[in-house]
Amino acid sequence: MTLTRKQTAWKKSRKFGDVKGGRMRPKLTDNIFNRQHNLQAPTDNQEIPIYIQDNPSRDFYFPVTIEEIKDFLKKLPQEHTEHLTHIWLRKMKKKEYEKEGSFQGCFIYGSGINLIVLYPFPKDLKMNYGKNKPTKKTLSWYSAYKPLIKQEDGNWYLQWTKQSIKQYYLEGLLLHEIGHKMDSVYKRYWSQAYAQKAEQFADNYAYYWGDKIRNDFS
Repeated sequence: MTLTRKQTAWKKSRKFGDVKGGRMRPKLTDNIFNRQHNLQAPTDNQEIPIYIQDNPSRDFYFPVTIEEIKDFLKKLPQEHTEHLTHIWLRKMKKKEYEKEGSFQGCFIYGSGINLIVLYPFPKDLKMNYGKNKPTKKTLSWYSAYKPLIKQEDGNWYLQWTKQSIKQYYLEGLLLHEIGHKMDSVYKRYWSQAYAQKAEQFADNYAYYWGDKIRNDFS
């Protein structure tokens, strides 16, 4: 069955920089969430999750590979990942990244699809915040990966290394999206009223399992 926008529920998720342009949460009408997808639900004999990888644009790259994601998922309880149908390393153009509210990833479900999308990261390894210094909450979220906070020409950014952003994509971002997937198991579908609780659930899931994996596999 082909997904339509009406049939598909979107879990809007972790943003690049948390706040861009002073807007805390993009509107439901943001173009990046209005695109229709032609993904089909897997057949009974297909191995899941199905992996898809785009070629990123010139200024971006994917910090993690499909093989690294596969190895990482093995560190989680099987019941946390067994219903994931697709993981998509999806291209993002520079003009999309520069829009306020650009996203690092999202979770999409509906019509037999449980899809995690991860977007690429800038090759200069800078997570930009513009004129606003990152909040304490934002810095706390990234603190386990120790990016450096810097200011240049009045603009704030976090400077990452290739190793630290790889670790974050697996132990933070990917786990956050799996947290949304786990939340959907309880049928608490996305709504404006539930948005904050959904993000807290996904954050708490990522905090707990990220810390556990670091301790168990270090």
